[in-house]
Amino acid sequence: MDLYSEIILDHYKHPHNNKPLKKHTHSAKELNPLCGDSLTISLEVDPKGKIKNVSISPKGCAISTASASILSDYILGKNIKHIAKLKNEDIIKMLNIEITPGRFKCAVLPLSTIKKILI
Repeated sequence: MDLYSEIILDHYKHPHNNKPLKKHTHSAKELNPLCGDSLTISLEVDPKGKIKNVSISPKGCAISTASASILSDYILGKNIKHIAKLKNEDIIKMLNIEITPGRFKCAVLPLSTIKKILI
């Protein structure tokens, strides 16, 4: 197994920011109907648009859970204007593994959940 696959498995087994937030300003839940993966993301955003805290609650495959964990680490401390500019390709680069067409929606589920929050 290569290093990147090990990183994905570690994020799957021990997702970062997988905790409830005492207070949040934004929250959204998305479902991937093709495979049944679901994800809830809650954010605490300060008045200047900076993400102060993030919570993920993933239920699904290794790819969607790892993607949510990695994205949650990435967005922490960033401004929502920066996050709103992220594209699917950015998430695939963060995962740093080859994503098959059947797993693409799993990989980008966290980004679509974030975009739902920011709309």
